[in-house]
Amino acid sequence: MRYDDFRRSDNIDDRRDDEGGGGGGGGFPMGGGGLGIGAVVVLGLIGWATGIDPRILIGGAEVLTGGRDQGGYESDRRPGPKKEGAPTDEMGSMISGVLGEIDDRWTEIFKDSNQKYVGPRIVLFRGRTNGGRCGMAQAAMGPFYCPPDKQIYLDTSFFKQVETRFRGCSGSACKFTAAYIIAHEAGHHVQNLLGILPRVTRLQQQSGDRAESNALQVKVELQADCLSGVWVNREVKKRPNFLEDGDIDAALKTATAIGDDTLQRNAGREVVPDSFTHGSAEQRKRWFMTGYQQGTVAACNTFGAERL
Repeated sequence: MRYDDFRRSDNIDDRRDDEGGGGGGGGFPMGGGGLGIGAVVVLGLIGWATGIDPRILIGGAEVLTGGRDQGGYESDRRPGPKKEGAPTDEMGSMISGVLGEIDDRWTEIFKDSNQKYVGPRIVLFRGRTNGGRCGMAQAAMGPFYCPPDKQIYLDTSFFKQVETRFRGCSGSACKFTAAYIIAHEAGHHVQNLLGILPRVTRLQQQSGDRAESNALQVKVELQADCLSGVWVNREVKKRPNFLEDGDIDAALKTATAIGDDTLQRNAGREVVPDSFTHGSAEQRKRWFMTGYQQGTVAACNTFGAERL
């Protein structure tokens, strides 16, 4: 991925230097515990035993299985100097550039429909941080979108986990994988602006059936995969040299690595489609490619699709 000429967004809250943040992204839960994340990782899979807590949201870290001790967390945290604006380090600059281009392309798409687009804010952190109205943000949750605050929370060490632990990419193509992940979370922001997330949340809260709630969640996540593909399509039209050889393959490899069926198999579990919250590897790849090839929001209607 070539990103030197990307517009850098300053809509970033960089908390990576905060003290008390924890150990930079280790401690991903495996085995019996687990959580679902929008972008891209479900690390031990359990169903929603009690339905959706609206504080946890459907955007990225849809499922947390334990309480969040926010009081204890707040008491031992010492925030560093407030750093806002486009970061200057290599990782921060890449994220800032990807966010700038995502905002520009979605602004154009919304303008075509006579709508106004205001992009999300990205909070960069290490270990853990205050997640606003979504509670505590922790590295183990992976990247997630917080709908009420319209913010994406991102521990940057997650990208290394995708490369080394989940083998979702390799080499320079991992930069595009990072862009795909950020674009997926921005896809949840688009869903929020379009009113999709609130409607699905209401349906999930009204449903007394876990499998039905999970099925709705899968449609949300696959649509976000598709919307990330829409951004790539529009970016290629704007910048024909944006993609490098192997980039799309890397995104598909990542989609395979984080498919619910792949994660269940790798955890030594039986594959149970009713427990899926993000979709199978095949579904995630196919919906990303649908967005990438067709380049329209209309193509991403997972809720009306005959074949999910």
